[in-house]
Formats: sequence, structure tokens, C-alpha cells
Amino acid sequence: MIRPLLTEVGIFLIPFALYALFLLANKNGLTLRSSWPLHVLGRLTLGALVLVVVSLLLLAHYSGAPPNSTYVPAHLENGRLVPGAEK
Repeated sequence: MIRPLLTEVGIFLIPFALYALFLLANKNGLTLRSSWPLHVLGRLTLGALVLVVVSLLLLAHYSGAPPNSTYVPAHLENGRLVPGAEK
């Protein structure tokens, strides 16, 4: 459960990291309050939320089993553990 959460947090932070790299490249004060005005933070947050929503939609669409498939749980065959699979 922690991996998907950290993935989404990482995706959320991408716009902020790119803006910080932009500030570093232009030699504008990265830690100065004037480099992070409220309207820029708002746009970065909006962009980050859009990225997270798109990533969640793509995850829901492209992950998981195909439609109408049947899950066969892990089981023992001849004393060996056979992992679960979609059929």
C-alpha cells in the first residue's frame, strides 16, 4: 500500500521539482520567498493535481486483469506452490 502512495506523492512533486530546477538554471534565488509567489504555487499545485488524476486514471485503465478473466488463486500441486494467475 505504501508504494502506490509514494508513487502518487512523487508524481505530485514533479512540477515543484521542475520549477526548482528552472530557478536553479536561471540563478534566481531558489530559497527566496519572492521566487515562489502564490499564483505560481497555485499553478504548480493545479498542474500537480492534474498529473495525479491522469496517473490514477491510467493506472485504473491499464492495470489489472483483462475483462471476463478468471482468477485462479495460489494452490499446491504435487507438493509445490503454484502462484495465482489470470486465465
